[in-house]
Amino acid sequence: MPIPFVGSLVAFVVALLVGGFAIYVSARVVADVDDYSRAVVTALLGAIGWAVVSWIPLIGSIIALIVWIGVLKWRYPGGWGTAATMGLVAWVAALLVLFVVNAVLDIGIGAFGVPGA
Repeated sequence: MPIPFVGSLVAFVVALLVGGFAIYVSARVVADVDDYSRAVVTALLGAIGWAVVSWIPLIGSIIALIVWIGVLKWRYPGGWGTAATMGLVAWVAALLVLFVVNAVLDIGIGAFGVPGA
């Protein structure tokens, strides 16, 4: 019984680190902030925010995206435009990292904390 839990925990941690890395890249490029631990916490908070509101019928995904961008705005300098740009850059970075990691290791992970990746 502990083995599936350990596997799930490892998958969660790896996905969180990938999501954090994508946000780190976007923060470095867009907001000139160089802090990986801040990015990992932001990924976790963004994922929690997404999960809290995404269940709302019809408009949940749109509200969840606004909440996720709001978390980026709250955690990094700049306004809504900067946060939205960070979100786009993080999404692209996550897709690139996931493509390479999944192609090389063939493990099929995602990026926790980056919607759609």
